[in-house]
Amino acid sequence: MASHGERVSMTERPWLAKYPANVAPELGVIPFDHLPALIRQASADYADTIAFTQVMPNGMNGSLTYKKIDQLSDDFAVYLREVVGLAPGDRVAVQMPNCLAYPIVAFGIMKAGLVLVNTNPLYTATEMTHQFSDSGAKALVIIDMFADRLPEVLPHTDIHTVVTVKIAEYFPGAVAGVIRMVQKVWSRSLPKITVPHTRFQAAMKAGRTHANRGDVAQYSEPLTGDSLAALQYTGGTTGVSKGAMLSHRNLISNTMQMLEMTEGFIRPGKETVLTALPLYHIFAFTVNLLSFFYVGGRNILIPTPRPPSNLKRAFENYKITWVSGVNTLFGALLKERWFTDRPPKQMRGAVAGGMSLHDSIAIEWEKMTGVYLVEGYGLTETAPVLTFNPLSGSAKIGTIGIPVPSTDVSVVDDDGKHLPVGEAGELVAKGPQIMLGYWQKDKETADSFVDGWFKTGDVAEMDADGFFTIVDRKKDVIVVSGFNVYPNEIEERIASLDGVVEVGVIGYPDDQAGERPRAYVVASHDAPSAEAIIEYCREHLARYKVPQSIVFVDELPKSPIGKILRRKLRDQALTSSEKGV
Repeated sequence: MASHGERVSMTERPWLAKYPANVAPELGVIPFDHLPALIRQASADYADTIAFTQVMPNGMNGSLTYKKIDQLSDDFAVYLREVVGLAPGDRVAVQMPNCLAYPIVAFGIMKAGLVLVNTNPLYTATEMTHQFSDSGAKALVIIDMFADRLPEVLPHTDIHTVVTVKIAEYFPGAVAGVIRMVQKVWSRSLPKITVPHTRFQAAMKAGRTHANRGDVAQYSEPLTGDSLAALQYTGGTTGVSKGAMLSHRNLISNTMQMLEMTEGFIRPGKETVLTALPLYHIFAFTVNLLSFFYVGGRNILIPTPRPPSNLKRAFENYKITWVSGVNTLFGALLKERWFTDRPPKQMRGAVAGGMSLHDSIAIEWEKMTGVYLVEGYGLTETAPVLTFNPLSGSAKIGTIGIPVPSTDVSVVDDDGKHLPVGEAGELVAKGPQIMLGYWQKDKETADSFVDGWFKTGDVAEMDADGFFTIVDRKKDVIVVSGFNVYPNEIEERIASLDGVVEVGVIGYPDDQAGERPRAYVVASHDAPSAEAIIEYCREHLARYKVPQSIVFVDELPKSPIGKILRRKLRDQALTSSEKGV
């Protein structure tokens, strides 16, 4: 486990003076030893309250109460331990969009004393194979719409149990039937599943009726705060996808940190949060799923927020009080006539993360809705929130806010020396939310810390009040609609094509997604066409990772040792007028 080191002195923490009066600078004793205890407590406190409502684009919906979520996740925990035979600490991959089955599965995995491996449903077979094999997952829960990739994936993994989920699990019978018929006949989005699998309801029944079923709480009794709860895959400071090991304490701490920062604004048992960001993303997992569940909120689950009209019925039919999202989501809503003509009247707050929030969007959002749109900052490795803008009116637009309670953030130079106010350097942090390390990668873990401080890879500066501003990215991560895209991964794919001599990938500004990948290719006379390169990427990479354009060049800018200088390539791209293909 990586050391968090000592706290810095009070004189080096000017942000404390900017905490609202009701926000404590330290968390104190974490109230739960593990997440199953948090889940059970919230389920008891809000038993008959609706916990989740899944809303389809046409308004069709299904809901589950806190009590039901607790019962169903118990059933799934029994299935995993007694029927599948998984042992404590085994990994279970979950690959599904926002739906009612997701919290049942995620909570059930944790109650079973197992480790959740969140996986993007948009991943290609290549990406799935890497994540499943690296994590050593032994079971997979997957939305049935994407199960056609499994014959190519499973032989290269340790997965021996596959559970398939329908998008309309736990919807009223007639409604679920209509949705299923549309998928089969109209959209034809249900492929034939050719690998051995168990349907979700059969798995649930097996867990509910198993002869050895006892007190499910026994599975989580050995868990401690340091126990591994989730492997959340990220590129970290390199392009090699690796699993950030998030402990139960990491996730509980960040949940409590967010709730402390929003003290007085989130009312227990009275909030309704729109969850358009995918729950497999760490931002939505902690902020929406865990935080609002703990305080008795109602989560409105949106399977896909694109196009933004998919949110129309949710806003019309439910009294949304909170929204979390990325810059592009808020920008898209502000362009929707149905939203601007009738902005939600019950809104109490909106939180942006995952990518930089544009000042103009924050200002327009407040003007349109009458509530602040505040920006926070964090990484997968920090579970994720490190800084957050106060909701008390002292937020600074254009900044990522101040450190959340029990968190120290600083700016250092290349030698690790802490820099004074106004000077830019790498952002480093300490706190209980920072990961245990990278899964089975000791060197990468060690390289991510300096003197007990976690190195974020982002360049920032702090002002006199303790507010931080991101200046640049030390790493070359491309952020597409809040998702991290790592140039190395794309470069490796393109470089494998015959005729490609060299390739450099950068992020290029895009009005809709913030950035899009652009590939610069040095090729031989028999090079593939730009269209062929893009098509090849579509076969092996998730859609948001595919370069939007290919530019053929004679050479790429390099350092004296031959390293491609992406920063210089980016600067050249922004000052030129080439459009690519």
